[in-house]
Amino acid sequence: MNQQALSALIWSVADLLRGDFKQSEYGRVILPFTVLRRLDCVLAPTKAAVLAEHKAKGEAGLPFEPFVLKKSGVPFYNVSALDLPTLAGDQDHLRANLHSYIQGFAPDVRDIFERFDFANTVERLHKAGLLYLVVEKFAHIELHPRRVDNVHMGLVFEELIRKFAEISNETAGEHFTPREVIRLMVSLLFIEDDDALGKPGIVRTIYDPTAGTGGMLSVAGEHLHDINPGARLTMFGQELNPESYAICKADMLIKGQDVRNIVLGNTLSEDGLLGKLFDYMLSNPPFGVEWKKVEKEVRREAEEKGFAGRFGPGLPRVSDGSLLFLLHLIAKMRPAEQGGSRIGIVLNGSPLFTGGAGSGESEIRRYLLENDLVEAIVGLPTDMFYNTGISTYVWILTNRKVDDRKGWVQLIDASSFWQKMRKSLGSKRKELSEAHIGDITRIFGGFLEVEQAVVSDAQGKELARVTLFPDVKPPTAPEGGKVKRVPIARVFRNEDFGYRTITVERPQRDAQGNIVLGERGKQKGKPQPDTALRDTENVPLSADVQAYFEREVLPHAPDAWIDHDKTKVGYEIPFNRHFYVFEPPRPLAAIDADLKRSMDRIKQMIEGLAG
Repeated sequence: MNQQALSALIWSVADLLRGDFKQSEYGRVILPFTVLRRLDCVLAPTKAAVLAEHKAKGEAGLPFEPFVLKKSGVPFYNVSALDLPTLAGDQDHLRANLHSYIQGFAPDVRDIFERFDFANTVERLHKAGLLYLVVEKFAHIELHPRRVDNVHMGLVFEELIRKFAEISNETAGEHFTPREVIRLMVSLLFIEDDDALGKPGIVRTIYDPTAGTGGMLSVAGEHLHDINPGARLTMFGQELNPESYAICKADMLIKGQDVRNIVLGNTLSEDGLLGKLFDYMLSNPPFGVEWKKVEKEVRREAEEKGFAGRFGPGLPRVSDGSLLFLLHLIAKMRPAEQGGSRIGIVLNGSPLFTGGAGSGESEIRRYLLENDLVEAIVGLPTDMFYNTGISTYVWILTNRKVDDRKGWVQLIDASSFWQKMRKSLGSKRKELSEAHIGDITRIFGGFLEVEQAVVSDAQGKELARVTLFPDVKPPTAPEGGKVKRVPIARVFRNEDFGYRTITVERPQRDAQGNIVLGERGKQKGKPQPDTALRDTENVPLSADVQAYFEREVLPHAPDAWIDHDKTKVGYEIPFNRHFYVFEPPRPLAAIDADLKRSMDRIKQMIEGLAG
């Protein structure tokens, strides 16, 4: 049975639940029972040996766990004699026996069912008279590893998670990143390492501090498996929401991962994987969510540990914690001499430019750019996510840039790379096709500066867009139409995003218009600044401040001077400005001709009505 057919068979349990459970609750039944049946099948070959070992160690008064784990052959166990087929054979005692069966699992597995609130689900099924029907249905689904290996079982479980997410707006909005966005991020993350990742027996680690249901980790694993079936990606994650944590942990268990690597809790206030460093990191932190709840802990770490902690470069405003997650990831990078790390993170537009020179956001950007950590930023189309239609950006960061990229940042405007979805999901109306992902990855992987040719007809209607790769022939304009070239990928030096904010002072003047001079201290004999006339100017880092001042300020204010003590260095990434293409207004004659045609049509309509 292929994975689509198997996931459809499992999801068909929903037919039993209609009327007694809401659609958005189906997953709370189907997902834990799928996990339970998979564990049943995985443990079946060693069950007799495990039970015998458990009995023997119990009689000898010895701790059984290490011995039982060895017998089970997998990183978990169950010391109950029950399984789902056995449970289905004793309908009268089903509820009590099911509870006893769950208690027989290793603590890490029991934790999954507790976070699913499985006991409450079982109680609801019992009261609705559905418990036996559900258990009996799952008992007949064959999920033995000989029939369904870990990779395919992971894909089946992912499909079930997706179904659950799509019928639950809350889950989709808060905890589900579109799979094609994850595929793009993973492609960008791995492309420069394809040769290394293709080596037999390669082992790498990947981490998601906002793991949700584990989608990013799973797609990364699938991608690496496609590159090299013999490679292994060890997955780590932390998640705040208990239900999402349970789903993620269950998914990792099904894939054969060590579930102790998935931890519950708030990543910002309590790093659940303290001291761990990773090869790859992925994250889609919540957009524009305030961090007031954890402000005390975050500020304490920043003040007490500085750069020895996670938040040394600075703290953003409390209204948006996105950059805190980015700093957290930076702190998890392996040193370059140990192989370094690569990071992919989805952020909204705010972290690109919010905050002036000296602000927390600017200081964080300054740290990233002056340490040459930003490799590329990709602007995605709007309406790509389930819970927001705003513009979003994928940042790719690394501390092991290849020589050609050192000192440079690539900006890619992929806002035109989309196709309309057949059916909208929440705010998500657009999606990336495989071709779009391939083109964006090619632009990034080739470190290219690229233009798009926009073809329009005589009326200005857009007909097509052609990405002008080096091997692509530019299109010709249709009769009466035109071809406009617009940039979609540009490369900048790190310092191009930096500037100095200089404070321009002008003197106080008395009633007669004379300059007021200081009478004592350092200011004695010097012009006193008039705070009402004080102004600031942002001067690019690449520009000479004095030359800029003489050119831009003195012609308009000959009595002005710079207070150098107040100068601050800032960084911002005005993404859209770098892709703006000036459209000259149409000639007046053409506008007049359009107006005349419109007036003539209106006149004809009026005459027709009068007739």
